[in-house]
Amino acid sequence: MSEMQNVYGELVFNKQIMNQKLSKDVYKKLLATIDKGEALDQSIAGEVAHAMKEWAIENGATHFTHWFQPQRGGTAQKHDAFLTYGEGEEIVERFSEGQLIQSEPDASSFPSGGIRSTFEARGYTAWDPTSPVFLLEARGTKTLVIPSVFLSWTGEVLDLKTPLLRSEHALNSAAIKLQKLLGNRTSKRIVVHAGPEQEYFLFAKELVETRPDLKICGRTLFGAEPAKGQQMDDHYFGSIKGKILNFMEDLDRELYRRGIPSKTRHNEVAPNQFEVAPIFQIANLAVDNNLQMMELIKNVADKYGLVAILHEKPMAGVNGSGKHYNWSLGDNSGVQYLRPSKSPLKNISFLMTIGAVLLGVKKFGGVLRASIADAGNDHRLGANEAPPAIMSIYLGEYLDELFNSIEGIGKITDKKVNEISLGVQNLPKIAKDYSDRNRTSPIAFTGNKFELRAVGSTHNCAEPGAVMNLLCAYGYDEIRTRIEVKQGEDVKNKALEVLKEVLKETKGVRFEGNGYAEEWHQEAEKRGLPNAKNTPQALELMFDKEVMKAFVDYNILSEREIKSKVEIKLEAYNNVKDIEYKMAIKIANTLIIPAILNQISETGGAATIVEGLGIADSAIKADVAELSKLYAGIKNGVKALEEFIVKAESEGDLHKQAHLYAEEGADTLAELRANVDAAEEIVADYFWPLASYQELLTEL
Repeated sequence: MSEMQNVYGELVFNKQIMNQKLSKDVYKKLLATIDKGEALDQSIAGEVAHAMKEWAIENGATHFTHWFQPQRGGTAQKHDAFLTYGEGEEIVERFSEGQLIQSEPDASSFPSGGIRSTFEARGYTAWDPTSPVFLLEARGTKTLVIPSVFLSWTGEVLDLKTPLLRSEHALNSAAIKLQKLLGNRTSKRIVVHAGPEQEYFLFAKELVETRPDLKICGRTLFGAEPAKGQQMDDHYFGSIKGKILNFMEDLDRELYRRGIPSKTRHNEVAPNQFEVAPIFQIANLAVDNNLQMMELIKNVADKYGLVAILHEKPMAGVNGSGKHYNWSLGDNSGVQYLRPSKSPLKNISFLMTIGAVLLGVKKFGGVLRASIADAGNDHRLGANEAPPAIMSIYLGEYLDELFNSIEGIGKITDKKVNEISLGVQNLPKIAKDYSDRNRTSPIAFTGNKFELRAVGSTHNCAEPGAVMNLLCAYGYDEIRTRIEVKQGEDVKNKALEVLKEVLKETKGVRFEGNGYAEEWHQEAEKRGLPNAKNTPQALELMFDKEVMKAFVDYNILSEREIKSKVEIKLEAYNNVKDIEYKMAIKIANTLIIPAILNQISETGGAATIVEGLGIADSAIKADVAELSKLYAGIKNGVKALEEFIVKAESEGDLHKQAHLYAEEGADTLAELRANVDAAEEIVADYFWPLASYQELLTEL
């Protein structure tokens, strides 16, 4: 047995451990919840809690925690010891069914978007049995971790996992209804799978220590363009250096220990940029594992004297980082609805699913844009390195031509049905290669899945995952309703007639060309596709009446929860911008200006010496003049940014404040940066206090 097999899942309370620790009846009932989506039989919670506690203590754990995903981002946890009093007041270790099922953390400091007052601090975490319990390990200390949802004391959403679980329920209901109409009697439950690819940068720790902006903001606020950036394209898929390969090996081992199926690792496009990608898993588990993965990347990097940066745009002029969210679905029988088959019925499901996604993106593409909107991702979307902010779908040449031919079919007959099914069946097995040729598309069909490429590298995939589920559920329901009202007996023929309609209606969201081109932006505007340039614009799309109705009708978010979510996102956006602008002022005042003064002093001294020797050297005087000009420009830039912050912070409306930060604030910082970066080009290295881009991008 290999080392990987020996350690795989050793920190997870997996099915093998459950089978050993639980009685047969309890194990069977718990599996029904995990694998079949049945409601948890709470009568088994006591035995399950005891088994978890025994396993955790055997492995060195002393505490447990409900682990949840607050809307501020990241994860949250409060550790409680197993310690309690026994009947004779002796100290014992216990973990009750109540402690497993529910916990009551103080919710007062978590963002709620106005859902509750600060003094109403009660919030509840509730065990999510569909995601396995695991051990959190840190410097030899282990804690039993219980993946959970997080709700207010009135039952309203305070986390990102709950909407994802609700959306899966909505998608399941819509898909099963359509499958029954199509004659599928074996499909009982829909399963959504996901595989988030994770990009990240690695920098030498000693260099990052010189960059307060990189440490605090996750990105550089200043930095002159390096002589050698990524223009040689020599890093992408290049040979992995020894130190980095050791890091990756260590990272994979830690992922395997937690049951996270890391599959691919490689150099990414930018120097010092890398990627790790897992095998597909059930979406809820894939999201949980990705959150663990992000933490592990940082922790393992630290062991190697490296700092892992997951920000979407750590450096200007160098490719940023994203997180491709690969999304697919199937059912309990093992059928994958986005995989072509020899079965005509299965291929009808394939076509209906593509059609459903097209309908969903046409109707609610703006919601998908809003789900991936934040301050970091604003630096990527629309640039010539990441998909545009316009949500469109790329199907690839073969599938696009097949759909065009379906549109042109006159009357649907059994012969035409068979021809269409054969066309789907013959979809090239290299469809991924066809699709991947267009890296400019935000949503691409890649063989047996949709790949949402616009997700930011720091994001929790639960948000775009929930929206993808909503879009597809809406599309399924729309298709089913249209089939039901059509005349005729043959449901397959009626389904394809509806597909023809859908393909014509959704032509505007299908785009096979270059998403970076200005012509596409102009064309997209003609097609009526939303093109939110920044986070404030994107979040405003959430208040569309039809958007809010869809979230409410599918029981994913209430109107109050939507408004709360938008407020939380705006507050986070404004806070990030405020911190960045204040950090820029701090760096300019305490690091950059002193460096320029040192250079002026040295260069001015040289000019005095030369002049004292009777040598007229205008070049040195010109250097002093240039430095003085940059000094004045930076001082003025700092003052302008300070005045802007006062203006922005006095704005009482969150939306207006966000627009100020996104537009006027960004322009003001850009003007300051232009002078700082120009100064870096002429100030001596021994005076310049920040590690340069060239140093940061030096091979590790």
